[in-house]
Amino acid sequence: MDSLKSFWHDYKGAIIGVIISIIILMTKIYMLIISIIFIILGAIVGNYVQRNKYEVKERIKSFIDRV
Repeated sequence: MDSLKSFWHDYKGAIIGVIISIIILMTKIYMLIISIIFIILGAIVGNYVQRNKYEVKERIKSFIDRV
């Protein structure tokens, strides 16, 4: 019984993480999570491009010139 308690104490974070992962996969919530991540990344990239138009234009020009 003592070894079971020490196992739970050492690995309870991993066990809870596995259980949550299984629930997310079974309910297909991961598609919603991935969609939200892509929306947030799109907003961050759009904001960066809007604030740094000149730098982005120069980087794209230099990239096209190399290709």
